[in-house]
Amino acid sequence: MLIAIVGAGVMGLSAAWALSRDGHQVTVFEQGPVPNPLGSSVDRHRLIRHAYGAATGYARLVVDAYAAWDRLWADLGVAHYVPTGTLIAANGSGRWAEDSARCLEAMGIAVAPLDRKAVTRRWPFLDASSMTGAFHTAAGGVLLADRIVRSLAGNLEARGGTIARNTPVRAIDIDAGRIELDDGTVVVADHIVVAAGPWVARLLPSLSQRVTASRQVLAYLEAPAALAAAWRDAPMVVDIGDGNGVYLVPPVAGTPLKVGDHVFSMSGDPNADRTPRKDEVAKVLDQCGLRLRDFADYRVIESRTCFYTVADNEQFVLEPLSERLWVMTGFSGHGFKFSALMGELVADALAGRRAATEVSAIAAGH
Repeated sequence: MLIAIVGAGVMGLSAAWALSRDGHQVTVFEQGPVPNPLGSSVDRHRLIRHAYGAATGYARLVVDAYAAWDRLWADLGVAHYVPTGTLIAANGSGRWAEDSARCLEAMGIAVAPLDRKAVTRRWPFLDASSMTGAFHTAAGGVLLADRIVRSLAGNLEARGGTIARNTPVRAIDIDAGRIELDDGTVVVADHIVVAAGPWVARLLPSLSQRVTASRQVLAYLEAPAALAAAWRDAPMVVDIGDGNGVYLVPPVAGTPLKVGDHVFSMSGDPNADRTPRKDEVAKVLDQCGLRLRDFADYRVIESRTCFYTVADNEQFVLEPLSERLWVMTGFSGHGFKFSALMGELVADALAGRRAATEVSAIAAGH
């Protein structure tokens, strides 16, 4: 079959990988270069971890996600992944951390509870004074995001697929399987897969009430020299409390330390100026200052914005909108870790190996 995919981020390219593996002729249309620096997928790293609070469906799905990554690494001939382990810190009520620990233990994943003294003894760069609890697990690690996107693109083209770079899509006829490009060219395919990130509702207006573009800010830091060695062996740190959330990504594989928050802005235009405002950066750094010792000694290397596409209850939207069109959206800032699996699910649906309802339910964490 002829498959047209709109969007060459990690979701679109993962679908392209799985569909081309099934023998389909695949063309991916991307409005910018690949990797696209404005895309939600393109950054140095993303996290994969089993801790999911009370969202046990997604916690269990991480097991399947790891298996899908292994299949992708085998095809690529390289694994863009660094295991780090995971430190979950609790603040406020500590409910998210408690739910996570309970779920991981039920899954048979070893969890080591830690008090404040144990946290600072093992990781002296952390300030544990605001923590109400913590636990560590050896599971989890860093996915090297931009390298994954680049390798997926190269793999697709090596298989005979096509990537139409700098080729914006203007309109989609979901029933006719027809795409109109900005230059007026019309492309007809047997099936269309739309993975357009924060631009998805502009192409598929029916989704405008289901997903919201959310401007987020992150920063790259250089740790003080005295802590550099400790950071090299650090786990990812995820600190999600009542109405706030911070993540710290250790400097692995030649990448810098990254910090960000998981509090959705629920606003922003992905086509507007992406330069972070001082107040946006200060908000992230203020949160980090509560978690990192001697934070004044850290140096900000770079700050940048990215966009989440947030769905109700942060549940992914992977479903057909017609007999000829599937959409991949609503990944809500936690979808990258599942991207290889999501691509396989789309391929399974188009091949009839899974029912559409089953695919949608899996993607929604049920």
